[in-house]
Amino acid sequence: MIFGTLIKQLFSKPATNPFPARYMPKSVTALLAKVAAGKATIHPPVPAPADLRGKIAYDREKCIGCQLCIRVCPAKVIEFLPENKKIRMYVARCTFCAQCVDACPVDALATTPNFLLADTDRFSKNLIVD
Repeated sequence: MIFGTLIKQLFSKPATNPFPARYMPKSVTALLAKVAAGKATIHPPVPAPADLRGKIAYDREKCIGCQLCIRVCPAKVIEFLPENKKIRMYVARCTFCAQCVDACPVDALATTPNFLLADTDRFSKNLIVD
């Protein structure tokens, strides 16, 4: 049974897309030049499912500073900023469990379908939500 599954998967098409071209190393600039010239194409991304728990969106205007999201976060991703009674999230540590979204009484937090979060700096603007 296991051998049959192995053979079947060996000849089946992969279920994932190649890694996005924008994150390729600089040695791949020739490919990007061909894409810009229209001589090559890049695979389109796989559509995200509707219930995907991606990067957390934060609405600062709705936030009341209750800190419930901080209490339920198992990865300790959320930091409270007492000077303006708002939060900051470090997405590089997030496990995308969405417990903070469920705990928020005013719906200031929401999940998004954004899952392409690769970066070389864990403190980049792309990985900090505030």
